[in-house]
Amino acid sequence: MDNLNITIIQADLRWEDPQSNRDHFDQLLKEVPTGADLVLLPETFNTGFPVDPLKFAETQDGPTMNWLSNKAQELNAVICGTMLLNIDGHYHNSLVWMRPDGSYELYHKRHTFAMGGEKEPIEPGTESLIVELNGWKIKPMVCYDIRFPLWARNHYQDGVYDYDLGIYLANFPQSRIEVWNTLLKSRAIENQAYYIGVNRIGDDPEGVHYNGHSQVVSPKGKVTTKAETDTEAILSCTLDYEKLQNFREKFPVGKDWDPFSL
Repeated sequence: MDNLNITIIQADLRWEDPQSNRDHFDQLLKEVPTGADLVLLPETFNTGFPVDPLKFAETQDGPTMNWLSNKAQELNAVICGTMLLNIDGHYHNSLVWMRPDGSYELYHKRHTFAMGGEKEPIEPGTESLIVELNGWKIKPMVCYDIRFPLWARNHYQDGVYDYDLGIYLANFPQSRIEVWNTLLKSRAIENQAYYIGVNRIGDDPEGVHYNGHSQVVSPKGKVTTKAETDTEAILSCTLDYEKLQNFREKFPVGKDWDPFSL
């Protein structure tokens, strides 16, 4: 099984300005090292959060999807971020898993954040997503999803785990950043998987401040890579599959997980 080379982009987002955000990420992505397998952007990277889906939701053949496809091809890597999508008149905060060949998967954010203004007409998703890359099974999720452990729950059967890496792409405010830090570690420990959280920095017109804390957490709950606070950052790391397997074999708590389906 190959190791996984990942680059995280922690960025200051431009409010309600998709073109400016795409231009800004054009510059940041120039710093992605050769050989990256997966590049991760924050939640709603092209608009900020939350914005009016009636005004800012794009279609699957719109400019941001085309931009993601072009960037994945240029980088020869999967690129992943979320955006508002209009799919047959239904609005979602959609995580896009874009491959270099232009094919993609979508995960519609399950837990929309009504308290923060993310509500009708944005609809919650109903299906989880697990994708494969270099033999790794990866479960991507979005921001507020982090508070719902059942949605992230890993499963184990006959020596096989549902996933090896969990990802949260977020706009998580400074006022609750300790929740972010704590729950990322909790999700990694309880699911015996690597976890990555990608957050933004900066301020929005609603007076919300974001200070980053993008990070990589090992299955043991140790933060192995972390961005500086309130600073744009391009972080690269390599996840070691052999270390993950060795830990799971040495401490096979998955065998004792309660079986259930969601």
